[in-house]
Amino acid sequence: MSDNNKAQHIAEYIQSIAAIEECMEPYREQRKDLRKNYIENKWLNKDDVSLAMKAFRMLQQKVDFEDLSAIYENLSYTLNGGNPKELAE
Repeated sequence: MSDNNKAQHIAEYIQSIAAIEECMEPYREQRKDLRKNYIENKWLNKDDVSLAMKAFRMLQQKVDFEDLSAIYENLSYTLNGGNPKELAE
């Protein structure tokens, strides 16, 4: 592929991304407003919203919760000065 042709494809790609980003902006604002509304009405606090979104993303990505939990426990134990091998015993 020639440099000129590649440059043209890059320019087209950036234009397409810019158009998509522009179309997405109202939805981003709507998401921000929804979050703000739940916090202002004290239905949820910031931590609740954050954890709910993390759980939602994990469900979307089909994260195996048992695997994640085991890794989290080992990491938490290690960061707090323990030996993760002791957890298995």
